[in-house]
Amino acid sequence: MPLTPSELILNADGSVFHLALIPDQVADLVFLVGDPGRVAKVSRQFDAIECRVEKREFHTHTGRVGDRRITVISTGIGTDNIDIVLHELDILKNVDLETREVRPTLQSLDLILLGTSGALQDAIEPGSVVRTRIALGLDPLLHFYDAKSVMAQDLLQALHAFADAHFRLPVNPYAFTGDDRLFRAYETTFPQAGITMTLPGFYGPQGRVIRLPLHDATMWNHLAKFRYEGLQITNLEMESSGIYGLSRLLGHSSLSINLILANRARRTFLPDPGTAMQSMIEDVLSNLPPARTT
Repeated sequence: MPLTPSELILNADGSVFHLALIPDQVADLVFLVGDPGRVAKVSRQFDAIECRVEKREFHTHTGRVGDRRITVISTGIGTDNIDIVLHELDILKNVDLETREVRPTLQSLDLILLGTSGALQDAIEPGSVVRTRIALGLDPLLHFYDAKSVMAQDLLQALHAFADAHFRLPVNPYAFTGDDRLFRAYETTFPQAGITMTLPGFYGPQGRVIRLPLHDATMWNHLAKFRYEGLQITNLEMESSGIYGLSRLLGHSSLSINLILANRARRTFLPDPGTAMQSMIEDVLSNLPPARTT
């Protein structure tokens, strides 16, 4: 049955509503960045650029590195924007925009976040890079979907038991494991990995106190001590849980790679984040994961 105009909203030119893209403008390998200004920092490493599209905070460049076609798109901040971006990328690949029907054969994307975050662990240096093995969401996004059966339930049970003994969780968490193939592809380039915690804000939700008291100020010291199958909560940011959860539900592969800007335990901040980000981008594009064979 065709999707109605209220559910599948298209622009007058036939492009998807928020991203303003048509299907031919999206490659099968997509790099996601939060900051629109970071898009050009990625695409300037391309050998050729086919298209540039901008609408609101969503800036998209598609081009090639060698014979590999690549898209880089800015998402803005937060899992609410991730909900828009991942759904519209999926629509571009898996919905016929003329008939408004889901295609009988679905396509999968490789989605790699090039983000920034703060380290929760004292030993993680600002300027280093962390891959996300499991994304742990303290935001509400994935609770709006029928997702419980594919969540990382063992981790969630362990976290609830740990929290019950030490502090009060402010929301009901969710968690998803990332794609093994993409995770292994950058194992040598970025060996540091762990659990990434996604929060729905930058200040109180990440334990920052400016003028407002926190729900439970002891939570962060305890969370730094949480362990699950040898993994620590390495870093805090605002998008990875939405990317991992929606990718799993929609049948895409995802990986979150984050440059550490701050060490929250030591209260330090990277003095030159621009240079470090450029280095991470170059390392990522110099070690692209193998193209999908199917």
